[in-house]
Amino acid sequence: MENGALSGAQKERIRETWKAVRQDQLHHGTVLFTRLFQLEPELVLLFQYESSGFSDVQECLGSAEFTEHIRKVMTVIGAAVDSVDSLPSLDEYLTSLGRKHRAVGVKLESFKTVGESLLFALESALGDAFTAETRDAWSCLYGTVVRSMSRGWHQ
Repeated sequence: MENGALSGAQKERIRETWKAVRQDQLHHGTVLFTRLFQLEPELVLLFQYESSGFSDVQECLGSAEFTEHIRKVMTVIGAAVDSVDSLPSLDEYLTSLGRKHRAVGVKLESFKTVGESLLFALESALGDAFTAETRDAWSCLYGTVVRSMSRGWHQ
């Protein structure tokens, strides 16, 4: 994922492409997590809820608890898009989120896989509209989010 500040054109591209995803966040979030579990199947073991433990990916993806997790993740992505002009305003929240992810056993390296899965979900949603420029813009945004989360993970 790229580092650096987002250009005005990148911010606009992110806002425009998010409109397509925002219409069905649960579906696109499910695509994201399905891809994530394909790339790192062991991550499903981190999602053990009081009411159930999951032995396979489909069982996890189909649960009400996990559906709520998908909604939360997509809400955070949406907040980053909505705050693309003022990303530092999310820094404290994202740092805290990084600490929480470490506490539940998420490895720092998995943030990269989440980014790859996000790009996969976006490409699936946007089709031909997912250009190289779109990929670069989203990579830059995700890199900014992950830097904040990583600071929290290291604390």
